[in-house]
This record gives sequence, structure tokens and C-alpha cells, in this order.
Amino acid sequence: MDVDVAIVGAGLAGTALARAARGLTVALVAEEGARLAPAAQAFDARVYAITPGNAAFLAGLGVWQRLAPERVTAVRAMRVFGDAHSALEFDAYRAGVSELAWIVEDGVLQAALWEALAAAEGVSVLAAERLEHLQVDVDGARLQLRGGRTLSARLVVGADGAQSVVREQAGIAVIDAAYPQRAVVANFACERAHRHVAYQWFQGGPVLALLPLPANHVSMVWSTSEEQSARLLALEPAELCRTVEAASGQVLGELGLATPPRAFPLRRLAARRMVAPRVALAGDAAHVLHPLAGQGANLGLQDARRLAAVLAAREPGRDPGDLQLLRRYERARAGDVGVMDATVHGLYRLFRAQARSCALARNAGLNLTEHVPVIKNLLIRQAMA
Repeated sequence: MDVDVAIVGAGLAGTALARAARGLTVALVAEEGARLAPAAQAFDARVYAITPGNAAFLAGLGVWQRLAPERVTAVRAMRVFGDAHSALEFDAYRAGVSELAWIVEDGVLQAALWEALAAAEGVSVLAAERLEHLQVDVDGARLQLRGGRTLSARLVVGADGAQSVVREQAGIAVIDAAYPQRAVVANFACERAHRHVAYQWFQGGPVLALLPLPANHVSMVWSTSEEQSARLLALEPAELCRTVEAASGQVLGELGLATPPRAFPLRRLAARRMVAPRVALAGDAAHVLHPLAGQGANLGLQDARRLAAVLAAREPGRDPGDLQLLRRYERARAGDVGVMDATVHGLYRLFRAQARSCALARNAGLNLTEHVPVIKNLLIRQAMA
């Protein structure tokens, strides 16, 4: 098969880019186990806080309008709690916007993406395949797949996750370190209405978040130590509910478990480059963040947005794998990704530190931000992109 763009990896970034790369022939290489057209019936414990900017991007791809309204929940306020009674509140109304983000379940969003992709022209999906070898030269790239198929492309996009084979074979170095934490996720029914408010508690290392879901449910993301995550997973449903109620100060009253808890290891990964000759990285292949800011999926979708825009704006007849063209994409993304990575990792370290000076600094920072509207609005606008 000979195509303009071969996208390796069928997660959010890969499928969104395949849908967005209009006017190009695209092959989407979906590894075995990829969630092709997943069912979206029961609640999914894994959710995303999608920014308004990315919601508009997905709407332009014909994806957002495929989401059932009853499975999408607006976030209209966010309350963040530190220690020593410090707190920070973001409010959409005061910022002059209708919502800060939208909470969407992973399975629901993936299903809508695959429905939209099925209607796209020029896209071929190679299911249950795996990249074995990548060869790049001045004329193009050749991908050898595990099943024996060979694919030729002018541009290869590595959207194949943190263990990216594309990144490795392109020789792109990474900063990669595991956090000593796991994220425990589960959904709960609430006694009290969440009123479209997202909550987050920094707990001296662990970070607990409750995000609003439809039908007065919430999604929990509790980033905590390996030992504590194991204890949470071992609790009986009623015990887990009481534990989360206590940790959240019963802000939503009594909780009832709606989905079994699951846990994911946490890491920080940053590719030193996002492009190489005939290769571009997107999503987790390029960057993985701590979930305390909920921006991992958004960065991946922003990668797809920017790369699709660069390809669409290229001069007529220009090779989509041209390195100088790809560097436009890298330059456009480097600042935003770098700032987000440094900010999230810095917050993790600051709120984990036990020294009194660090406690004073983080509480002063929260209180200062709360009382300076200009700073709050700047943070809101940045987080809504």
C-alpha cells in the first residue's frame, strides 16, 4: 500500500488526525487490542476533561455532534483545595464563558471518533497490525508490519503511545521517569447534586479529583502511592465509598459505587524532539503528564489539530514529509507542551514536598491566585484552548 500519511496508533490523537487530514491518503495502523468502534453502553471509569477548543475541533470533524447529549457533562466551576485551608475556585460565569470543559467517557468519545472515521474519504484502517521496522530515506518511508504487509508513506506519524515504536526507530530520545504513584479511577452516584462543579484536593502528595458526570454521578481520579492504591482496590464497595466520602469532606454526601475501581501507573515522558526526517510524533508518543491537570488527552488532540493545520496549509505539491514543513509543527507545539509539562511536574513536586517553606509557598500561591482575577482568567483561558 502506498499512501501520503501512515499513522501508527489508533488512540484519540491518531484517529482524530486520520479524520482531520483531508485531501491526503491515510493509512491508520491499529494495533491488536485497539478499541475499534467500542461499545458505549455502561459508564466508563476512564474519562477526559475536553477543553472548549478541542470540542470545537472535534465538532469540525463531525465527531462532537455524534456524542449523545446525555453522556456529556459541562464543567461550569472548579474548586481546588490545598492544605492549611487554602482554596481556589474557577467559575465559568465570572470568566465570561459558558463552560470550562466537558467531561466525556473514553468509550463514548472513541465510539464517536470511529463513527466519524468510517465516513471519511481516503482513510484505510489496518486493524490488528503492529509496526516491526521503519526505514526512512529521501524518497519516503517504508513500514514493515508484523503480518508481513509493507506500507509506503511520505510521512509517518507516531501516535502509538508512551512505548512508541515509531519514536524508538526514528531515534528520538526521551525524558522518561515513573512517578511513585498510580491513578485509581471509579465512578460514583452522589447523594447531593454536583451542580456541574469539579473538585480537586491536594493531599501532600496524593491528589483526589471528583469530576461531574451525567445523572448526578461523578468520576473519581485518585493519584496516590502504590501502597494506598492497592489498599483502595482491595476495599469492599461500601468501604471504598466511605473512604472517598471522608477524603472529600462529604462534599457530595453519601456515594454509591457505579463502576469497579481500576488503577493505572503514572509517568512523565517528554520527547526531546517531536519530528525527525519524514516522522512526526503526537499524543503520548511525544508527551505524558501527571493527571493532576487533566490535560493529557487535550495535548494529544491539540497535536492532531496543529499537525493537520500545517499539512493543510502547505504549498501545493509540497511533500508532507518534508522536514522543514514538519518543523513548523514542532515549533508550534514546543512552547505549549513544554509549559504544560513544567507546570504539571512543578505542581506535583510542590504539593508533595513536606518542608514548611513549601507549604507556605503553595498556600500563598493558591490564595494569591484566588484574589487576583487577572491571573485566574489567564489560567482559565490557557486551560480552555
